[in-house]
Parts: sequence; C-alpha cells; structure tokens
Amino acid sequence: MSAVRTPAPRSVDDLEATFRDRFDAAPDGVWFAPGRVNIMGEHTDYNGGFVLPIALAEGTWVAARRRDDDTVRLHTDSPDVPDPSASVHLGELHDGESVGWASYAAGVGWAAAQRGFDVPGLDIAVTSNVPTGAGLSSSAALSCGTARAWVDLAGWSLTDTEVADLGRDAENHIAGAPTGLMDQLASVCGRSGHAMQIDTRSVEITQIPFDLSAHGLALLVIDSRAPHALVSGEYAERRRSCQEAAAALGVPALRDATVADLDGLPDLLLRRARHVITDSARVEQVAALLTDGSDPRMIGPLLNQSHLSMRDDFEITVPVTDLIAETAVRAGAYGARQTGGGFGGCVIALVDQDAAETVAEACVAAATAENFNEPASFVAVPSDGARRIS
Repeated sequence: MSAVRTPAPRSVDDLEATFRDRFDAAPDGVWFAPGRVNIMGEHTDYNGGFVLPIALAEGTWVAARRRDDDTVRLHTDSPDVPDPSASVHLGELHDGESVGWASYAAGVGWAAAQRGFDVPGLDIAVTSNVPTGAGLSSSAALSCGTARAWVDLAGWSLTDTEVADLGRDAENHIAGAPTGLMDQLASVCGRSGHAMQIDTRSVEITQIPFDLSAHGLALLVIDSRAPHALVSGEYAERRRSCQEAAAALGVPALRDATVADLDGLPDLLLRRARHVITDSARVEQVAALLTDGSDPRMIGPLLNQSHLSMRDDFEITVPVTDLIAETAVRAGAYGARQTGGGFGGCVIALVDQDAAETVAEACVAAATAENFNEPASFVAVPSDGARRIS
C-alpha cells in the first residue's frame, strides 16, 4: 500500500441526503472551506509578525438552511465526535462558555450578533476530510465554512477579512481556542497555486506564486499522528514569554525588535524572542525567493532552520516530529519542518514529485522502528478559499 494517501473528497450528494434525513428538508446550499498548512512563520502571528500559509484542497463541506428562529441545529458525520448532533439557541450563548464541537459553528452566529447583525438560525450538516488533531485547522475550516454560509443566507455585506474574523471570534470566545487570525484568513482567502504572505499587524495579504508541480516538486505533509494540542499551560507560557520579552525591550511587540536587540535578556526570553524574530524574517525570505522566480528548492534550508529554531529556541517540537523532519531530509527532502502550533501534529517536507513515496516510506519506517504511531502522508496542493459550491 502506498505511504502517500490523499484524503478522499466528500460527496455533496451524500451530504445533502444526510441533511434531508436529519432535518426533513433540502438545504439552501452547500459551502466549502479548506484547512490550511503553514509553510513558514510559527507563533509569529500574535507577535505582529509574518506568516506564510496555503489553503489545502482538503476541507469541510457545510450544508445549511435558514431558519425563522434563533436555533442552530447541527449534525456531523465525524467519528471523532462523541455526540454528532447538537442544538443551540443563539440567545443562550455567552462569551467563554463552550458548547462543545458546535461552538465552532454556532459561535459564528454569536460573533455576528456582537457586531449588531440580525442573525437567523440555521440547520447545518457538515462533513470533512481534514485530518483532525493534526494541526491543519480543521476547526477553522468548520468555522469559516459556516461563516460563509451564514453571510450568504443572511445577506450580510462583509469583506473576506471580516468573514475570517467571525470564524476567529467563534473559536476564541465560544470554543475557547487561543488562535490568531492566520488559520481563518488562510481558509477564507486561499488562492489556487499560491501561498499567502500575511502581515498579521496590518492584516495585509500578498498572494505569492507557489506552483511547485511546475518545478517537479511537491509539498509532502507527514502527519505524525501524535495528536496536535495547544497545551494550555505551554501555549500560555510561550505567549507570556513573548510579551515579557517585548516589554523588556521596550517595544509594542516582537515584530518591532531585531536579534541584535536581544543581548541582555534572560536566556529563556532571549530564545523565545529569537525564534519569533527569525521565523518572521524567514517568511519574508521565502516569499522573496518565490516571488523573484528562484528555484523553490532554495527554500529548503530555511525550512530546516525553522525546525531547529522551534526545537531549540521555542521548544514546541516533540521527539516524533524531530525524527520525521530529520528522516525526511536524509531520505532526499530539500527541507522539512514541523508545522502548526506545536506539541505534535504534522511535518512538511519539500520533495521532488517522484521522491514523495520514498520519503514517506522512510518516515514510516523510522517512526514505527521507535514505536511511534505510523505516520500518514499526503501531498498538499495550494487551493482556493471558502466558497459556495451548490
């Protein structure tokens, strides 16, 4: 069996049939929102820095129908959800009070109400092929797919950034997930064949050419299957350290500092700040290489540098992702790094197209030899953002 297995897309016909079965009516439409993988720039977003994600071909499909009350009824076919059906009254949602997995969808309605919109209820059925727990923003795909559906059905006039912001507020305030805006912007604003250089301070998005196949290359995503979790204490420590470093340097955020400024900081704060500053700079370096027509293979060393920075300075890698990144490079990848918030999740590897299988097999062999879970790999294809499909 191949070690590279693309997640199968979901059937819109099946989703519509599920909707009719659950809600005794046809949906008003079906929307799709992608997951994302970040090429460069980890933990730079809440420090005002740069990030470089792509939207994936994998994502979440949302069938929705407008209601005449404030009820949101939801159903998912996800086997990872203990209770696949939920019902929420929007008027009963409160900041900081989660309603389980339904928070990512129903929370969008709460966020819209906070902005003064007249928010109708919805019936919603969802299906997804984004691997959960892998740090590929399956939650942002759900919140942004729902946001796009709600905007269309309610007739709100919103920019793409405002749509993404609804998704972020749902995650931050109702689901209790401490995300920045990168995941939602990537899900909403993705463009086929491009990566997005996002200035998280100005929220300016620059579409960067990222057509690897034209160069005989592929971006291999290797899911370590070590569940990605933004461990509350660890994540809070990283944010706190960054804030303390910025305060000690007398700058609003680490975006405003340079590595040369860090002399004299305590070792922990120095290392945390150094990762943020250098990873944000690597985003700009990668974007410049891709924009000026350089061979994309040249970004490989920057991927390797980023992984070492996350491992040694920010300390958010885990033994299995370290092993996978090292193995991928030994097996022929031009560069590899853990991607996402850390403490598990996926590694990305820049490989020749015809070497993807070899690299993936090497990573399986290395991980299982050390009694880790068997990794699962697929090729990431830069794709379009959230949209209505029927």
